[in-house]
Amino acid sequence: MRFKNRTQAGQGLAELLVRSGLPAGPGVVVGLPRGGLPVALEVSRRLGWPLDIVVARKIGAPEQPELGIGAITASGKRVLNEEALRWCLLPPGYLLHESERQRRRAQDLERQLRTALPPVSLEGKPVILVDDGIATGMTVRAALIDVLARGASERIVASPVIPPETRDMLAREADRVLALQIPRPFQAVGWFYDDFSQVSDEEAVRILASIQVPPAPERGGA
Repeated sequence: MRFKNRTQAGQGLAELLVRSGLPAGPGVVVGLPRGGLPVALEVSRRLGWPLDIVVARKIGAPEQPELGIGAITASGKRVLNEEALRWCLLPPGYLLHESERQRRRAQDLERQLRTALPPVSLEGKPVILVDDGIATGMTVRAALIDVLARGASERIVASPVIPPETRDMLAREADRVLALQIPRPFQAVGWFYDDFSQVSDEEAVRILASIQVPPAPERGGA
């Protein structure tokens, strides 16, 4: 299965969530900017739950920024890829410096996005954490810690596509993990989309500014 774009993927993911049974609500849909926002928006609309965000940044290895050795959120919640750190030679002070650099970048993006979307309280509410696709799961793990610290009562990870080993890892940290596709072998998230063009900061702000969540549908609806 390939998705036409993030909007179509979000619509399919929303239907999967409805079929799988929702926790006692109302809850909150939390999208990971930037690419996760169009997907999360469709889930929010279908469920009638408010949309919020957690901004997380990957911490890349020196000389290999695409190799994630961890991730950190704007609030400073950090996870590390212990397996990668066992064989990755880091200069003295690198991890601390790069973690702080990525936290500041996450904070900058969050400030920009919050001009269009004030924070939504997660206290005592179930949360569905949505991204447009999950590869290693580093940023999602950091986001799971973030929403737990904000008081989420239940944490569900939902994504159009996720490899089985990452699904299994996240299932040990979240209450549930749901995906439309769990492919083996897994190549890259973008391979499953016809249109996987980057979501700009400006587009992310427009998405958040356009939010109008309708009343929640009947649970028995298709």
